[in-house]
Amino acid sequence: MSSDTVDVDQSLVWQPPEYDTSREPELAARAELVPDPDFPRNFARTAKWSPDGSTALAHCEDRTFQYLNIQGYTQNASLKPILRQAESIVDFAWYPRATQQDPATFCFVASVREAPVRLLDAATGRLRASYRIVDHRERQIAPHSLAFNIAGDKLYCGFEDAIEVFDVAAPGEGTRLATTPSKKSKDGLKGIISSIAFCPSYDPAYNFFAAGSLSLPSSASSNIALYNEDVPTHAVGWIGNVRASVMQLKFNPMKPHILYSSYRRQRGIYSWDLRGDTSVPVQVFDRDDRPMPDTNQKMLFDVDLGGRWLAVGDQTGHISVFDTDEPAFADGTAPPALVYEAHDDAVGAVAFHPLRSVLLSVSGSRHFAGEELDGSSSEEDADAPIRRARTRLQPSVREATAKVWSFASNSV
Repeated sequence: MSSDTVDVDQSLVWQPPEYDTSREPELAARAELVPDPDFPRNFARTAKWSPDGSTALAHCEDRTFQYLNIQGYTQNASLKPILRQAESIVDFAWYPRATQQDPATFCFVASVREAPVRLLDAATGRLRASYRIVDHRERQIAPHSLAFNIAGDKLYCGFEDAIEVFDVAAPGEGTRLATTPSKKSKDGLKGIISSIAFCPSYDPAYNFFAAGSLSLPSSASSNIALYNEDVPTHAVGWIGNVRASVMQLKFNPMKPHILYSSYRRQRGIYSWDLRGDTSVPVQVFDRDDRPMPDTNQKMLFDVDLGGRWLAVGDQTGHISVFDTDEPAFADGTAPPALVYEAHDDAVGAVAFHPLRSVLLSVSGSRHFAGEELDGSSSEEDADAPIRRARTRLQPSVREATAKVWSFASNSV
């Protein structure tokens, strides 16, 4: 084999984007949401790049999906900019192989309150299919979590004490997997299934997924369970015992045995090695100087495709980037490689680009200012009944923006 052939072959090998964390990233672009006169306090709760990296979709407070118009980073010319929904949006997930180059694959699923799960055309918002989840009273259930399996042919939907599994190609009703034997039982995974994550490997030894619950762990089981996709009727393992509600689960893209978890009102992100003792985390990514969250708002983290960098925002508008390859301290904690001020409001979500060395962040949260205004009679009428005039507090948003941060070594 000639050296020229070797050089060509090496050039065709995919390499994940590289991130320079030796300095603060450059603000490469920013975008505003489309103004909504009926909802002036709008902000993006989360945003996700499409799998091909051609655009970014935001789930907004005003019951809409909006494509973020980020100059130089998104291709939105053929896309309907706003996809309105009838009720509040709970969650959404891109189809794993979605690309604008193949319109048939360019779609995503959405969970909207009091409606079936919807498979929507990502370009137009047109309904392609619906998947019904009903309770014993024939009421529509909007799942709290959505996830496609790695093959992309099954859709998993988490709700209270159960996961509904749908064949993507066969809309209608699915197969229900009870995560607990009964309401009264202390066994199994109890409560609302808030997050589902699939192991990113085609190896049969890693054919499993993790599910987390909002309920606190019991004496009999944890609130994170591991299931084999081939036989998902019962948990094959339990992970951790953190006394807090699970907010997000995510596997390392390059290390399928590593699972990350975040929790409500908890500062750290926990790392679990499924090959060993899963009752103890191998690392806890934490910022000691970061205030403990005092809100139930989700702060979604992300891991880059190379599996090395983990990023997460906080209430103060800062973003922390952790090197997952760095060993933890003796107490199991791992400090960030970089912390920088990104927004003037809470950072609800961050997302690494699948092809470029950039990170997307979105900000916004509800803030209540002022106090109840009490009006009483004058001193001359002190014996009269006191009248209280109440002014309803209206929330405000300090900053509702999307920003793209460049970590390329030649960005400045």
